[in-house]
Amino acid sequence: RFIMSSSFFIKTKQNPKLAKKGKNTAVSKRKKPSSKYNEEISSDSETESSAEPKKRQTNVDYEYDETPQEKKLRLAKQYLEQLKEEGKFVSTAVILKLVCIVLEQKGKLQRLIAKDILPPDASEIRVLRGHKLPITCLVITPDDKCIFSAAKDCSIIKWDVESGKKLHTIHGGRKGTEDRHVGHTAHILCMTISSDGKYLATGDMNKLIMIWEAETCKHLYKFTGHKGPVSGLSFRKGTHDLYSASHDRSVKVWNVDENAYVETLFGHQDIITGLDSLSRECCVTAGGRDRTVRVWKIAEESQLVFHGHEGSIDCIQLINEEYMITGADDGSVSLWSVNKKKPLSTVKQAHGCHGDAGLEQPHWVASVAALQNSDTVASGSHNSQIQLWKCGHNYRGLEPLFSVPLSGFINSLKFSSSGQFLVAGVGQEHRLGRWWRLKEAKNGIYIIPLKRKLQIGQVTAHS
Repeated sequence: RFIMSSSFFIKTKQNPKLAKKGKNTAVSKRKKPSSKYNEEISSDSETESSAEPKKRQTNVDYEYDETPQEKKLRLAKQYLEQLKEEGKFVSTAVILKLVCIVLEQKGKLQRLIAKDILPPDASEIRVLRGHKLPITCLVITPDDKCIFSAAKDCSIIKWDVESGKKLHTIHGGRKGTEDRHVGHTAHILCMTISSDGKYLATGDMNKLIMIWEAETCKHLYKFTGHKGPVSGLSFRKGTHDLYSASHDRSVKVWNVDENAYVETLFGHQDIITGLDSLSRECCVTAGGRDRTVRVWKIAEESQLVFHGHEGSIDCIQLINEEYMITGADDGSVSLWSVNKKKPLSTVKQAHGCHGDAGLEQPHWVASVAALQNSDTVASGSHNSQIQLWKCGHNYRGLEPLFSVPLSGFINSLKFSSSGQFLVAGVGQEHRLGRWWRLKEAKNGIYIIPLKRKLQIGQVTAHS
């Protein structure tokens, strides 16, 4: 493998024999789709380098349910056309509403709601307990009705948000039972759910990716090929394309509809600790101790490289298609634009410090979350609180809003799609290791309501 670089734009190549004609990165290979469930799909490209890759398929129609945003945009366009045909006057309010819908779909809308969010009372925070070991990751279904959580006990639990009851439990297996146990037998590090709520994907320390039917929790597929723990997963919004990242420093692309492996991309010089994506055919990753954030352009098979943190970048989240937030073990939280190779804003020691006088160390930032298309983000550490932040106009700054007291390592944070609540996955240990153990903390899922003032939130558009 060699690297050709210019400024912060890098293209990588693994093996010229595997390179597709006219492309500058190799590592493309697709497995034949299969109709059988529970089949193991591999991506061991290195062991099959002599084989010519299959041509990447394009213009393939997949059965996919509309996302709420796509349906809203389609209906808005139909309504506008109907008004034109009937010769009716279109008010400024209607035009403004339609413009907001289009901007939201394109990821260019910033809803200014942070100033209206009220700090929750401790009595309003609900706790869901069921995992025996620290929670490592969680997701909220697109309709905000259910939560999936996973932990170091290798189990996955589906919760009902309204009642707080367990809807389904996928128990973890013991080490060495991989051949006969349906599920994970090692710590689960990451999970994601498709934007139509059909598929759930989970990744573990055993280098495996499991695909589940979200409604029934039925196991569908097992994806193999990563040579290190799977540390990041994300479905491309509006599709069933799955991006995965690993400690083996690679990003892989899968098609869950076809039960197929697509390609592998290389570039990071250290383990990848986080991954996220939205609607565009690209994803963003945090590179741990190589101290880089990378934007992967999947179609062009290229990447943009950004530098800014002084420590290991351990978590990353997209706010919209243009902006993202990261957290690092140097205690800093940074706000980025995909068009700038340096952070737009950085808050150092965002969660304070700990240790004896003169030997203070910042609290590591273990998780970040963003309420999409808004000016509201959150970060978590092990300083017994979650911090909510307000993004400045055009994301040019970060201002603290308020903190929510929670004891333990805040290993995962997710805002609901509606913005009505924030969910935190809390554990006695950090999700990636056992450097400290907070005995006073309790492993659990915390649902934090986000009440708002009566004022209607403003919106701004940015080009």
